[in-house]
Amino acid sequence: MNKENWLHRILGLICSVFDGYTAVLFLQKEGNNDCILASSFSLGSAVHPGTQIRPGTGLVGWIIKNHKPLLINNFDRDEGCLGYYPREKESKIKAFMGCPLPGETGVLCVDSKKTYSFSDKDQKILYQFAQLIDDIRRGFLQADHSLKVGTYYQYLSIIYELRQKVPRWRSFLEQLLQILNQSTGFGFCFMAVRDELGQGYFLEGLDPDALPRVNLEEHKFSIDSGLLGWVFKHGSPVFSGLENRPTDLPLFGKEISTVQFKAVICLPLVVHKKTRGILVLADTQALSLDEELKRYVQMVGDYLELFLENLYLKSRSNQN
Repeated sequence: MNKENWLHRILGLICSVFDGYTAVLFLQKEGNNDCILASSFSLGSAVHPGTQIRPGTGLVGWIIKNHKPLLINNFDRDEGCLGYYPREKESKIKAFMGCPLPGETGVLCVDSKKTYSFSDKDQKILYQFAQLIDDIRRGFLQADHSLKVGTYYQYLSIIYELRQKVPRWRSFLEQLLQILNQSTGFGFCFMAVRDELGQGYFLEGLDPDALPRVNLEEHKFSIDSGLLGWVFKHGSPVFSGLENRPTDLPLFGKEISTVQFKAVICLPLVVHKKTRGILVLADTQALSLDEELKRYVQMVGDYLELFLENLYLKSRSNQN
């Protein structure tokens, strides 16, 4: 089944079964309880694409808030109760039926231009359609998860081979960051490296466009300011994206002018019991940070720690 049109086909079937005018599916947005129109099928063309509805707003919002089905067979209410039509178009709708999806992940609705179109039995059948949609969605999500894990495994295999193919640090880091960019979708992947005295840090691998007024080859950033300074001092990772409210702390400190990052991953790299570097992924878009992505980046960070630990031990050995 094509992932792009299966919802539209099922909603068309719902309209046919119930002799409805429009069927709509709202799915819960990530990060809050609002629902957004995921798909619709209508005998007209008045449904607002991208409609978002808050809990408690109109009939769909009532279902979202109360997690209960709703059936109205003699629709005689003020305009704006449905929310997915232009206000002037709702006057033609005479009956409405809706129910929450299993797990309270969305709302399935169907309406009609005829009064007394739906029955209690229809309400039960509509919920069976909701269960079917939920089952298919879960199947696609599971398939996407398996594909994503497999893809990350392939990238990890490439990364693990880099150490043998590219033993020099700068070339190794450059290729590693390119792989991270390709595999995660983050626009900026780079490293922050602490100086010997722990008073500041330098950046390696950052696109100069992110800091157009800073000479990245020479500039030492203060370890006493910004999110990166905080990570160096506390040794704690940071994951900030669509699911989590982005940190208000600037990445490099307030004195550095940069693009606004809405998704950030900062992984401290511990070498010889000290945080000597940070693997940083950042993007100007609020990206979703799922568990598979976090696990993948952490595995890359662990591998990078081993590489740096070996470099550190070789350096100490040469000094002796």
